[in-house]
Amino acid sequence: MTKLRNIAIIAHVDHGKTTLVDAMFRQSGTFRENQAVAERAMDSNELERERGITILAKCTSILWNDVRFNIVDTPGHADFGGEVERILSMVDGVLLLVDAAEGPMPQTKFVMMKALKQGLRPIVVLNKADRPDARADEVLNAVFDLFVALEATDEQLDFPVIYASAKEGWAIKAPGDEKESLTPLFRIIAEHVAPPKGDVNAPFSMLVTTLEADPYLGRILTGRVTSGAAQVNMPVKTLNHKGEIIEQSRLTKILAFRGLKREAVDRVEAGDIVAVAGLEKSTVADTICALEVNTPIPALPIDPPTLVMTFSINDSPLAGREGAKVTSRVIRDRLLREAESNVAIQIHETADRDAFEVAGRGELQLGVLIETMRREGYELSISRPRVVYQTDPKTNERLEPMEEVQIDVDDEFTGVVVEKMGTRKGEMKDMRPSSGGKTRIVFIAPARGLIGYLGEFLTDTRGTGVMSRLFHGYAPHKGAIEKRRNGVLISNGSGKAVAYALNNLEERGVLFINPGDEVYEGMIIGENSRENDLEVNPLKAKQLSNVRAAGKDEAIRLTPPRIMTLEQAMSYIGDDERVEVTPTAIRLRKAMLDPNARKRESRKQED
Repeated sequence: MTKLRNIAIIAHVDHGKTTLVDAMFRQSGTFRENQAVAERAMDSNELERERGITILAKCTSILWNDVRFNIVDTPGHADFGGEVERILSMVDGVLLLVDAAEGPMPQTKFVMMKALKQGLRPIVVLNKADRPDARADEVLNAVFDLFVALEATDEQLDFPVIYASAKEGWAIKAPGDEKESLTPLFRIIAEHVAPPKGDVNAPFSMLVTTLEADPYLGRILTGRVTSGAAQVNMPVKTLNHKGEIIEQSRLTKILAFRGLKREAVDRVEAGDIVAVAGLEKSTVADTICALEVNTPIPALPIDPPTLVMTFSINDSPLAGREGAKVTSRVIRDRLLREAESNVAIQIHETADRDAFEVAGRGELQLGVLIETMRREGYELSISRPRVVYQTDPKTNERLEPMEEVQIDVDDEFTGVVVEKMGTRKGEMKDMRPSSGGKTRIVFIAPARGLIGYLGEFLTDTRGTGVMSRLFHGYAPHKGAIEKRRNGVLISNGSGKAVAYALNNLEERGVLFINPGDEVYEGMIIGENSRENDLEVNPLKAKQLSNVRAAGKDEAIRLTPPRIMTLEQAMSYIGDDERVEVTPTAIRLRKAMLDPNARKRESRKQED
């Protein structure tokens, strides 16, 4: 009989999780030698490939000798921490990957805290041990210190260590061993991780941890079988966390993970990680079980969202020209589907039937949702992100979310980073030399002060700085934070922008549009060089005469405009501004397009 081990691979972003799984696939024989497989095979989502990060947790399975490893590749970015928390309830062990040069980073701390709390015993893999700046001994000591700080038990502190290079495909138990293959890693997983527990003779039950839609099978629910066995067409019911029955149905399909594929099987037993189809209403954190079971499997509470944005219909003059899905009903249905499968996102309806409050973990997570919807053909109007406040029940004091910010920068940029973090109410907690001649600075800062800072940080450090953020907790409100920017240039008419007009506007500030772009009244076309907003005419053409010929326009040379990404646009706008998102364009605009309405509103604010 095949032995079973369920493990998750956890780490900070870009420490090599997905690359390691690729190497394990190749060396276990999951891929043929000559098989064409995409690099980072587990990052199957289009956005994951573009950004080089893992967004969705994914399950796979590898057969080595007579042991089957069910492996879950988890996201490393803090914004997708909700994925990590759910996945850890499915496994019996974790591989903690740490970069042998960078050492433990904020997300390493986050994922490890969750794993230790579940009582999991980690295997520490010091990856990228082939790097010339690797400092394995120092990093190992730092990992041990982190475990102690997170109050690991004596059993958890007695962790095995593997030195590896996922890229080169080798793992060794001690420096100096021969670097041949990943066999030492496979062996230590088989020895150190406990086989899954579960009574095969008890009634069937499984906790749903992920949900996805399949065009052929419908809703697919993935989870670990906690007890008993399940067969195709078996009658089951679903219980929510309160023990209430959600639905009764049959398992029309049971899928087991075999390499990168899911294969239909007739029967699964306790301990296996499987996907099932045939249930219409069941969702994440529900218990699918035999008809005689009445007690749900306890599910872990998920950390609450810290950022909220307003998603509303696109009501600009260009609405409906570029996207097919524009009504509030289709936007609402899409957002509710997202909240169903992504437990870290919450959707609330507002008094305005055309707008919805969407709360999540961070700008990246919300940005990925908007970008996904945009590619699916939706048109949206997006507000600036706002933090989610809480109230202290004892003192009635207003509390705001705080983040631990770890920054690695070259020495010459430390001054500007400390100054900028100071203006954002960041409090320095630590400053010390780091690997590669950099300085590592740790701050505790309000989440609202960090909105939009990443782009500025990369400019200040000339792209060499590395910033990692981690939710720290709630603390008393830190007071007003300086507003960031100059005023904006607002179009006072509708039509196509003219090169002659833009040439004259360049002295006013930085432009965001090209000649020929469609503009409308109230659209933001640039940043003013002064603090006030300024209404301008980007449509003004040259008055032609016998002396002033149209051909002279060809000599105009405009400075290339500043084209913003979605995340940059989200963090750039003010409270009275919006981002118009369509499948083909990202535009900035005022919430109120009519200049008279804007003036009336500003007078109300002053009163």
